[in-house]
Amino acid sequence: MEHITLLLAIVIVTALVFDFTNGFHDTANAMATTISTGALKPKTAVAMSAVLNLVGAFLSVEVAKTISGGIVNEDGLRTEVIFAALVGAILWNLLTWLVGLPSSSSHALFGGLIGAAVMSAGWSSVNGGTVVTKVLLPAVAAPLVAGVAALLATRLTYRIGGKIRNDAQEKATAKGYRAGQIASAGLVSLAHGTNDAQKTMGIITLALVTGGVLSPGSNPPVWVIVSAGLAIALGTYLGGWRIIRTMGSGLTELKPPQGFAAQTSAATVILASSHLGFSLSTTQSCSGAVMGAGLGRAGGVVRWSTATRMFVAWGLTLPAAGLVGAGAEFLTKQGTWGVVVVAVLLVAGSGAIWLLSRRKPVGHGDVAPGTEDAAPAEPAGVVTQAIAAVSPPPTAAQAADLAATIPAPAGPVAADPARPATV
Repeated sequence: MEHITLLLAIVIVTALVFDFTNGFHDTANAMATTISTGALKPKTAVAMSAVLNLVGAFLSVEVAKTISGGIVNEDGLRTEVIFAALVGAILWNLLTWLVGLPSSSSHALFGGLIGAAVMSAGWSSVNGGTVVTKVLLPAVAAPLVAGVAALLATRLTYRIGGKIRNDAQEKATAKGYRAGQIASAGLVSLAHGTNDAQKTMGIITLALVTGGVLSPGSNPPVWVIVSAGLAIALGTYLGGWRIIRTMGSGLTELKPPQGFAAQTSAATVILASSHLGFSLSTTQSCSGAVMGAGLGRAGGVVRWSTATRMFVAWGLTLPAAGLVGAGAEFLTKQGTWGVVVVAVLLVAGSGAIWLLSRRKPVGHGDVAPGTEDAAPAEPAGVVTQAIAAVSPPPTAAQAADLAATIPAPAGPVAADPARPATV
């Protein structure tokens, strides 16, 4: 019993470590566009997001119940399986953070859990129907729905704003959109705490069930909710600056109206899914909304090279974390020494990734407007050209700005020397 108690404590601590990495990995979801448009300073943005993540953790337990009693069968599940799953999720989170890619912490956790469960008890231990309906389908639908909603919202925003006639009105409107961005960013942070903090609550609850502390089907205890909320809030406050830089300016250049449309669309999708118990990826929802907002502005260009790398990371997350989780479970099945080896490998791998990140550190000063690395120019792709083809014509104010930017020639145009003069 002492061994089980010690192992259970290790699993709970490891789950909170994952929750911490989830916090700094996903800070960009709520605050990248707010920082890139200048609506909030970087440090202020992450502090606000951390507080609202903590508040959001107390709003619902539907997603936690999906994880603790839906993804895998609780009967006969060993506590070591939870530990192995968390190892796969943490290492994938850290690896994608190192390269600045906004991958899904949720899918990393699910992949690790599925891989470890299959290694432990075979494919029958996984509830395939739940995985399809509440994980895979939302993974496909969420970024598409958020992207289309953000595209339409951006189009509507610019159509309404087409009546602007002078610089004073434009500055006042931009100020209003920045205020709206702050409100919508707060909503995304609240939604993130409601959705993502619950995933760790579900994992800890599942570990308590496998350890015999709770009965199957139990709701997360209060101390689990509080600790998970605090862990994700602390991670959020530290800020995942590498991913914030990618989300804020690496995918597309955003103006305040676009940032407002993107964040409002993403928050709506995330909150709706949390209410229904769908454990979707907040990262994919927010990334889809950012790309939709980028395409929604006439002349906006999405950097498809960055987007492609992000799509590849999304596709690899479940299987990669699953393989690591399965490997870790293979070792833990060997006994106490296997658990110790897995713990050592987790610490060593995390330390190595952190040391690699110190070679080119990225801080809050690298993501503020005007200080981020300039992204290389990228020609418009097929999707961007198709969207631009159906863009509304420029308004009178936009035409006036264009005329002021490209003045007419100052003097008479010289005759073409290659063309003979005619009488």
